[in-house]
Amino acid sequence: MARYTGPKFKLSRRLGISLSGTGKELSKRPFPPGQHGPGMRRKISGYGMQLQEKQKLRHMYGLSEKQFRNLFDKATKMKGISGENFMILLESRLDNLVYRLGFANSRAGARQLVSHGHITVDGKKVDIPSYMVSVGQVIGLRERSRGLSSIKGALENRNHVPAYLEFNEQALEGKYIRLPERSELSQDVDEKQIVEFYSR
Repeated sequence: MARYTGPKFKLSRRLGISLSGTGKELSKRPFPPGQHGPGMRRKISGYGMQLQEKQKLRHMYGLSEKQFRNLFDKATKMKGISGENFMILLESRLDNLVYRLGFANSRAGARQLVSHGHITVDGKKVDIPSYMVSVGQVIGLRERSRGLSSIKGALENRNHVPAYLEFNEQALEGKYIRLPERSELSQDVDEKQIVEFYSR
């Protein structure tokens, strides 16, 4: 299945989660889309719950089903709890960390910045959004990209930088100082349900 390119607000309402992280999608109409949305009281099966959690996380990070499954398989081969490892791998993607540092207003915007060659890792241009950033690596902007109005606007609207990242305002670069803890990641997703979904 290809990456979703439809209306993001409608998808957020269907999944019951703010995919933009702002909460705007659910503030006015906190119910599923469609004519039966407001009064929808459908009982969801166990499989339905697992599928919904999987879709929440997949759309949150903007991955295709194939990318998502491959990353999950990689997480299961690591030591520790598979669900938590999976969340940490998702968070360690370059496009996500560019978004977390505030260079873009959304993960889709961050993916575009990376694909168009505006981002560097340890001083070298990296244009692969799925690139796995290792602890200790530094994410920055190419010299010619620092004046982009989209990046300046995103940095001005940035809320905060997570504790596992360190941001240098003068150099406009961020360092991945440690792996995130599960408590620092989205609490709207139950990763155990995703593990059960793929373990069927």
